[in-house]
Amino acid sequence: MRTGIALPQFGTHARPELIAGFARDAEEAGFDTLWVGDRALTPVAPSDVYPGYSAENPYPPGFITFLDPVTVLTVAAGATHRVRLGTSTLNAPWYPPLLLARTLTSLDRISGGRLDTGLGIGWMRDEYTAVNADFSRRGRLLDEILDILHGYWTDEPFAHQGPQWTIPPSHVGLRPAQSPPPVFLGGFSAATMRRIGRRADGWAGIAVPGRTGTGLWDLARRAAGEAGRDPDALQRHIRHNVRPGARDEDLARELAEVRDSGADSCFLDFHHATSGPEEALERGIEVLTLLRAG
Repeated sequence: MRTGIALPQFGTHARPELIAGFARDAEEAGFDTLWVGDRALTPVAPSDVYPGYSAENPYPPGFITFLDPVTVLTVAAGATHRVRLGTSTLNAPWYPPLLLARTLTSLDRISGGRLDTGLGIGWMRDEYTAVNADFSRRGRLLDEILDILHGYWTDEPFAHQGPQWTIPPSHVGLRPAQSPPPVFLGGFSAATMRRIGRRADGWAGIAVPGRTGTGLWDLARRAAGEAGRDPDALQRHIRHNVRPGARDEDLARELAEVRDSGADSCFLDFHHATSGPEEALERGIEVLTLLRAG
């Protein structure tokens, strides 16, 4: 299993001057992957509560400050040579898909083909309102975005006619380094897992201690088989949101459980459990050392 760590992006970790050094040091320490998340705004009175939080405490305090995910990955790409660079996840319906395709293609080229594109549909209606996207149609929007990305990366010339977007026949001179970049989908619904099986490269999931998500994963694999695809080709990339007070020994054990479940990669996100990037990287290296020691 490849092991990764979240790049400095949110809250007290949102320090642009430390991104390049953090990425370089993480690669040198032996991490295989670096990751970012996605937020658009932090409402004073939010329409929805972040999973695991309450109306009195609706989201992690670090969500108030955030850096753009693609910008952070671009800085990391320039500071590294080997690690994969992933999004867990970009909320795809927020973005015009043609411009999203251009951005992701550019990042894949800049990084020399190291992009892992994780896409999701988010959880807060306020963010959809702010970017003029339809929260009630977010699943259908994602399906059309996947069509556009695939066409942009594989067709020449490329055109699209769909319910939401129309793109005239156009030449696409910019091609990604990967043919095409892998796309992983986040979420926990049955519809998400079926969509993964039908048309994605795998799952961008979240680790829950004591639970491996095997039931959901079996649903994705069945959907792949029914679509005539190879279920064994699907990959699982798992985020581990480190809880405050968690011990490094426990984190190593929990990552070992994810590894033993057959996941392809797991990354640690210390944003909610450490004071800043320096502490996050120090603890991440310790967990990595414990995991490899056995």
